[in-house]
Amino acid sequence: MKKRWLGLLGGLAAVGAGGVVVYRFLLRPWHVRWGATDEEVARPMPGDEVIDEPTFSSTRAITLHATPEDIWPWLVQLGRGRGGFYSYDWLEKLMGLGITSSDRILPEFQRLAPGDEIPAAPGYAMPVRAVEPPRFLVIGPPADGPQDTELTWSLGLYPRDDGTTRLVVRLRSIYSWRPGEPLVTLFIEPGHFVMERRMLRGIKRRAEALAEHRREPRPESGVLPAGV
Repeated sequence: MKKRWLGLLGGLAAVGAGGVVVYRFLLRPWHVRWGATDEEVARPMPGDEVIDEPTFSSTRAITLHATPEDIWPWLVQLGRGRGGFYSYDWLEKLMGLGITSSDRILPEFQRLAPGDEIPAAPGYAMPVRAVEPPRFLVIGPPADGPQDTELTWSLGLYPRDDGTTRLVVRLRSIYSWRPGEPLVTLFIEPGHFVMERRMLRGIKRRAEALAEHRREPRPESGVLPAGV
Protein backbone atom coordinates (compact mmCIF):
# COMPACT_ATOMS: atom_id res chain seq x y z
CA MET A 1 0.00 0.00 0.00
CA LYS A 2 2.85 2.38 0.89
CA LYS A 3 4.55 1.73 -2.45
CA ARG A 4 1.25 2.36 -4.20
CA TRP A 5 0.83 5.74 -2.53
CA LEU A 6 4.44 6.66 -3.24
CA GLY A 7 3.92 5.73 -6.86
CA LEU A 8 0.75 7.83 -7.04
CA LEU A 9 2.46 10.83 -5.46
CA GLY A 10 5.39 10.44 -7.78
CA GLY A 11 3.04 10.36 -10.75
CA LEU A 12 1.23 13.49 -9.58
CA ALA A 13 4.54 15.26 -9.06
CA ALA A 14 5.62 14.31 -12.58
CA VAL A 15 2.32 15.57 -14.03
CA GLY A 16 2.64 18.81 -12.04
CA ALA A 17 6.21 19.33 -13.18
CA GLY A 18 5.17 18.61 -16.74
CA GLY A 19 2.36 21.14 -16.44
CA VAL A 20 4.79 23.82 -15.27
CA VAL A 21 7.10 23.07 -18.20
CA VAL A 22 4.26 23.16 -20.74
CA TYR A 23 2.98 26.42 -19.30
CA ARG A 24 6.39 28.10 -19.02
CA PHE A 25 7.61 27.22 -22.51
CA LEU A 26 4.42 26.89 -24.58
CA LEU A 27 1.40 28.65 -23.09
CA ARG A 28 3.19 31.56 -21.44
CA PRO A 29 5.01 32.76 -24.60
CA TRP A 30 1.65 32.75 -26.41
CA HIS A 31 -0.48 34.61 -23.88
CA VAL A 32 2.10 37.25 -22.90
CA ARG A 33 1.88 38.69 -26.41
CA TRP A 34 -1.71 37.86 -27.34
CA GLY A 35 -2.79 39.90 -30.37
CA ALA A 36 0.46 41.91 -30.49
CA THR A 37 2.80 42.16 -33.46
CA ASP A 38 6.58 41.82 -33.23
CA GLU A 39 6.85 45.59 -33.69
CA GLU A 40 4.43 46.28 -30.84
CA VAL A 41 6.24 43.91 -28.50
CA ALA A 42 9.60 45.57 -29.27
CA ARG A 43 8.35 49.16 -29.33
CA PRO A 44 8.98 51.20 -26.16
CA MET A 45 5.90 52.42 -24.33
CA PRO A 46 5.47 55.14 -21.70
CA GLY A 47 6.12 53.59 -18.31
CA ASP A 48 8.81 51.16 -19.48
CA GLU A 49 11.44 53.27 -17.74
CA VAL A 50 9.98 52.58 -14.30
CA ILE A 51 11.14 48.94 -14.27
CA ASP A 52 14.38 48.50 -16.21
CA GLU A 53 14.59 44.71 -16.00
CA PRO A 54 11.18 43.13 -15.33
CA THR A 55 10.98 39.45 -14.53
CA PHE A 56 7.56 39.37 -16.17
CA SER A 57 6.38 41.44 -19.09
CA SER A 58 3.30 41.09 -21.29
CA THR A 59 2.24 43.11 -24.32
CA ARG A 60 -1.27 42.46 -25.62
CA ALA A 61 -3.17 44.28 -28.34
CA ILE A 62 -6.38 44.48 -30.30
CA THR A 63 -7.63 46.38 -33.35
CA LEU A 64 -10.59 48.71 -32.91
CA HIS A 65 -12.63 50.17 -35.75
CA ALA A 66 -12.72 53.48 -33.93
CA THR A 67 -10.59 56.57 -33.42
CA PRO A 68 -8.59 57.29 -30.25
CA GLU A 69 -11.26 59.87 -29.40
CA ASP A 70 -13.87 57.11 -29.40
CA ILE A 71 -11.72 54.86 -27.23
CA TRP A 72 -10.21 57.24 -24.70
CA PRO A 73 -13.43 57.95 -22.71
CA TRP A 74 -13.59 54.26 -21.79
CA LEU A 75 -9.96 54.14 -20.66
CA VAL A 76 -10.04 57.28 -18.54
CA GLN A 77 -13.03 56.07 -16.51
CA LEU A 78 -11.49 52.70 -15.60
CA GLY A 79 -11.86 51.66 -11.98
CA ARG A 80 -14.07 50.25 -9.29
CA GLY A 81 -16.96 52.60 -8.56
CA ARG A 82 -16.19 54.30 -11.86
CA GLY A 83 -16.61 52.70 -15.30
CA GLY A 84 -15.37 49.31 -14.14
CA PHE A 85 -12.82 47.23 -16.04
CA TYR A 86 -15.05 45.88 -18.85
CA SER A 87 -14.09 42.32 -17.96
CA TYR A 88 -15.99 39.51 -16.25
CA ASP A 89 -18.10 41.43 -13.74
CA TRP A 90 -19.62 38.23 -12.36
CA LEU A 91 -16.17 36.87 -11.53
CA GLU A 92 -15.01 40.13 -9.98
CA LYS A 93 -18.14 40.18 -7.83
CA LEU A 94 -17.55 36.54 -6.87
CA MET A 95 -14.08 37.62 -5.69
CA GLY A 96 -15.68 40.32 -3.53
CA LEU A 97 -14.46 43.23 -5.66
CA GLY A 98 -17.94 44.62 -6.32
CA ILE A 99 -17.09 45.88 -9.82
CA THR A 100 -19.76 46.78 -12.37
CA SER A 101 -18.71 47.80 -15.88
CA SER A 102 -20.54 50.69 -17.48
CA ASP A 103 -21.92 50.83 -21.02
CA ARG A 104 -22.07 54.61 -20.76
CA ILE A 105 -19.52 57.38 -20.78
CA LEU A 106 -19.56 58.89 -17.31
CA PRO A 107 -18.81 62.64 -17.47
CA GLU A 108 -17.74 62.78 -13.81
CA PHE A 109 -14.85 60.38 -14.50
CA GLN A 110 -13.43 61.88 -17.67
CA ARG A 111 -10.35 63.47 -16.14
CA LEU A 112 -7.22 61.88 -14.72
CA ALA A 113 -3.93 63.46 -13.70
CA PRO A 114 -0.62 62.05 -12.45
CA GLY A 115 -0.97 61.24 -8.77
CA ASP A 116 -4.68 60.43 -9.00
CA GLU A 117 -5.78 56.97 -7.92
CA ILE A 118 -7.91 54.41 -9.73
CA PRO A 119 -9.81 52.18 -7.27
CA ALA A 120 -9.33 48.50 -8.09
CA ALA A 121 -10.54 46.67 -4.97
CA PRO A 122 -11.87 47.53 -1.51
CA GLY A 123 -9.04 49.37 0.23
CA TYR A 124 -6.74 49.27 -2.79
CA ALA A 125 -6.20 51.81 -5.55
CA MET A 126 -3.77 51.98 -8.46
CA PRO A 127 -1.82 55.26 -8.72
CA VAL A 128 -1.65 57.10 -12.04
CA ARG A 129 1.90 57.85 -13.14
CA ALA A 130 1.32 59.52 -16.50
CA VAL A 131 -1.60 60.40 -18.73
CA GLU A 132 -1.82 62.05 -22.14
CA PRO A 133 -5.27 62.10 -23.76
CA PRO A 134 -6.02 60.48 -26.12
CA ARG A 135 -2.69 58.63 -26.41
CA PHE A 136 -1.71 56.77 -23.28
CA LEU A 137 -2.40 56.04 -19.62
CA VAL A 138 0.30 54.67 -17.33
CA ILE A 139 -0.59 53.15 -13.99
CA GLY A 140 2.29 52.99 -11.55
CA PRO A 141 3.84 55.28 -8.94
CA PRO A 142 3.58 59.04 -9.54
CA ALA A 143 6.82 60.41 -10.98
CA ASP A 144 7.27 62.64 -7.90
CA GLY A 145 6.25 59.95 -5.38
CA PRO A 146 7.90 56.90 -3.76
CA GLN A 147 9.40 54.54 -6.36
CA ASP A 148 8.68 51.32 -4.51
CA THR A 149 6.42 49.73 -7.10
CA GLU A 150 7.00 46.33 -8.61
CA LEU A 151 4.40 46.78 -11.33
CA THR A 152 3.44 49.16 -14.14
CA TRP A 153 0.46 48.90 -16.48
CA SER A 154 0.49 50.98 -19.67
CA LEU A 155 -2.41 51.44 -22.10
CA GLY A 156 -1.57 53.08 -25.41
CA LEU A 157 -3.61 54.06 -28.48
CA TYR A 158 -1.96 53.93 -31.90
CA PRO A 159 -4.11 55.17 -34.83
CA ARG A 160 -3.53 53.68 -38.29
CA ASP A 161 -3.98 55.07 -41.79
CA ASP A 162 -7.02 52.88 -42.46
CA GLY A 163 -9.01 54.59 -39.69
CA THR A 164 -8.59 51.82 -37.13
CA THR A 165 -6.69 52.10 -33.86
CA ARG A 166 -4.48 49.62 -32.08
CA LEU A 167 -5.03 49.41 -28.33
CA VAL A 168 -1.83 48.06 -26.78
CA VAL A 169 -1.59 47.11 -23.10
CA ARG A 170 1.73 46.37 -21.42
CA LEU A 171 2.31 44.98 -17.94
CA ARG A 172 5.80 44.95 -16.42
CA SER A 173 6.49 43.50 -12.97
CA ILE A 174 9.19 42.05 -10.75
CA TYR A 175 8.92 38.85 -8.78
CA SER A 176 11.04 35.75 -8.26
CA TRP A 177 10.32 32.06 -8.77
CA ARG A 178 10.71 30.97 -5.18
CA PRO A 179 9.90 27.40 -4.07
CA GLY A 180 6.17 26.85 -4.38
CA GLU A 181 5.63 30.03 -6.37
CA PRO A 182 5.28 28.27 -9.76
CA LEU A 183 1.95 26.86 -8.63
CA VAL A 184 0.75 30.35 -7.69
CA THR A 185 2.04 31.73 -10.97
CA LEU A 186 0.15 29.09 -12.91
CA PHE A 187 -3.06 30.71 -11.61
CA ILE A 188 -2.13 34.40 -11.39
CA GLU A 189 -0.58 34.91 -14.83
CA PRO A 190 -3.23 33.01 -16.84
CA GLY A 191 -5.94 34.58 -14.70
CA HIS A 192 -4.66 38.05 -15.49
CA PHE A 193 -4.53 37.15 -19.19
CA VAL A 194 -8.13 35.94 -19.22
CA MET A 195 -9.35 39.10 -17.49
CA GLU A 196 -7.22 41.45 -19.59
CA ARG A 197 -8.27 39.85 -22.87
CA ARG A 198 -11.88 40.24 -21.83
CA MET A 199 -11.18 43.88 -20.97
CA LEU A 200 -9.66 44.54 -24.41
CA ARG A 201 -12.67 42.98 -26.10
CA GLY A 202 -15.03 44.88 -23.80
CA ILE A 203 -13.40 48.20 -24.69
CA LYS A 204 -13.50 47.27 -28.38
CA ARG A 205 -17.24 46.60 -28.25
CA ARG A 206 -18.01 49.82 -26.46
CA ALA A 207 -15.71 52.04 -28.52
CA GLU A 208 -16.92 50.67 -31.84
CA ALA A 209 -20.53 51.13 -30.77
CA LEU A 210 -19.75 54.71 -29.78
CA ALA A 211 -18.00 55.33 -33.10
CA GLU A 212 -21.06 54.08 -34.97
CA HIS A 213 -23.29 56.11 -32.68
CA ARG A 214 -21.34 59.27 -33.45
CA ARG A 215 -21.68 58.67 -37.16
CA GLU A 216 -25.43 58.72 -36.60
CA PRO A 217 -25.86 61.52 -34.00
CA ARG A 218 -28.61 61.15 -31.41
CA PRO A 219 -29.73 63.45 -28.59
CA GLU A 220 -28.41 61.09 -25.90
CA SER A 221 -24.79 61.48 -27.04
CA GLY A 222 -22.41 59.21 -25.18
CA VAL A 223 -25.00 56.51 -24.49
CA LEU A 224 -24.64 53.25 -26.35
CA PRO A 225 -27.48 52.21 -28.66
CA ALA A 226 -30.02 49.88 -27.08
CA GLY A 227 -29.14 46.23 -27.34
CA VAL A 228 -25.38 46.77 -27.74
